[in-house]
Amino acid sequence: MDQGQVNPSMKLEDQGITGLGYVYYNRDEAQLQDAAVAAGEGVTGKGGAFLVTTGKHTGRSPKDKFVVRTASVEDTIWWENNAPMAPEKFDVLYTDMLEHMKDGSYDVQDLFGGADPAHRLDVRVVTELAWHGLFIRHLLRRPQAAELQTFVPEFTIINCPTFKADPARHGCRSETGIALNMDAKLILIGGTEYAGENKKSVFSLLNYLLPEKGIMPMHCSANHAPGNPVDTAVFFGLSGTGKTTLSADPSRVLIGDDEHGWSDRGTFNFEGGCYAKTIGLDPKAEPEIYATTSMPHTVIENMIFDPETFELDFDDDSLTANMRCAYPLNYIGNASDTALGGHPKNIIMLTCDAFGVLPPISRLTPAQAMYHFLSGFTSKVAGTERGVTEPEPTFSTCFGAPFMPRRPEVYGNLLREKIASHGATCWLVNTGWTGGAYGTGSRMPIKATRALLAAALDGTLVENTFRKDPNFGFEVPMTCDGVDATLLNPRDTWADKAAYDAQAAKLVGMFSDNFEKYVPYIDDDVKAAAIG
Repeated sequence: MDQGQVNPSMKLEDQGITGLGYVYYNRDEAQLQDAAVAAGEGVTGKGGAFLVTTGKHTGRSPKDKFVVRTASVEDTIWWENNAPMAPEKFDVLYTDMLEHMKDGSYDVQDLFGGADPAHRLDVRVVTELAWHGLFIRHLLRRPQAAELQTFVPEFTIINCPTFKADPARHGCRSETGIALNMDAKLILIGGTEYAGENKKSVFSLLNYLLPEKGIMPMHCSANHAPGNPVDTAVFFGLSGTGKTTLSADPSRVLIGDDEHGWSDRGTFNFEGGCYAKTIGLDPKAEPEIYATTSMPHTVIENMIFDPETFELDFDDDSLTANMRCAYPLNYIGNASDTALGGHPKNIIMLTCDAFGVLPPISRLTPAQAMYHFLSGFTSKVAGTERGVTEPEPTFSTCFGAPFMPRRPEVYGNLLREKIASHGATCWLVNTGWTGGAYGTGSRMPIKATRALLAAALDGTLVENTFRKDPNFGFEVPMTCDGVDATLLNPRDTWADKAAYDAQAAKLVGMFSDNFEKYVPYIDDDVKAAAIG
């Protein structure tokens, strides 16, 4: 039985998905939350937020993600980073999942990936859990009612958390399986309730499709100056580096917090919402994000709360350190109505340095920018992926290796071409440790980071005197209003200078070793910018 607004010639049965029980098309936020509560998927909390836990999967499962190896993608997928699945195994997986779905109730959300109508992807998301429908309705962009009547999905995602994959039968690794088939235009997700797999599947798709159109897909947040979309800044960084926090600056207009494209027309958000980490969320430091946790239909994922008062505990990470909230972009008061910006004037690469040796900000040449983009140095922070319990130094190319279907150089060259065509000042910002490594030093003060970023974005920082860092070769400002000058020279923040030198040498060596694999694919100017 069908309910809801949908293109009458593009129901699930028109896609060969038959035998289901109730199918609910494009329910709104209130309907989805009511259905989720009625089904026992979660509870309604303070302010009408929806509180849910996701079981054993509280983060992404990158080792359980596969790309179907067909002739059309054989030469374009980065197979060293994307596990292959045989087409015949995918076919069995799809058949088995459809059988699993028989007689069940499912929600269908028809949504757009991309704020720019010229480059958006029309995506249908079929979910076993009503709250997954609520989540993805927040995270992607919602068509108008009239647009639903003619909506034809380019790709379809089917998410069945109760479906358990069989490694021998389906060609996967465990009971959890995420399989992307470019030819069939299907993504199957099974065996995990973690909602982030839904949005990251769309991001992976766009990361594959957009470079063919000369568009740079970016794992970044973005904002622009009030009344001036031309003054756009993008913030690259992995989870936990500060993308969401730093881009939600009340003095600037938020374009989006996680995923964007850079076309010949400028910057555009892929999403219609935000998916923010809530551990340690401070109402004074991050009032806009904090406020969303008690707003109607915000999805609160894996947070401990008082069962009587529904008061959230922002410090209890007993379920996971990757606790999150998902909410529509318009819940942020300074969010852009269009989610569009100009060509980036400033490019910020965020890193969380657990070694405690990188300065809080440094200026990069275009060649250095490509080098650091390809390197993607940061520290995985606790909870983002299964098994990560404390910061772990890592190199995640393009600041998003798990979501990169193509080779890194494809994205690196696109970035360099965009910078060459449109110009941008590039910065590397360390939101990690200072005064010592993780366990000895302290986290970089967010007040200092905000002051340095403000000076970078308003153009005053470039007027300062810079020094060349002896270890990494980039330029570091010697002063900045409102920032202790000692902080700008990391060596000065360490009590043991010899220990700093040893840590810096160790990190230089890690950069050098990691970059060896890119050397055959890059130009001489980037080779010259290499560290070590």
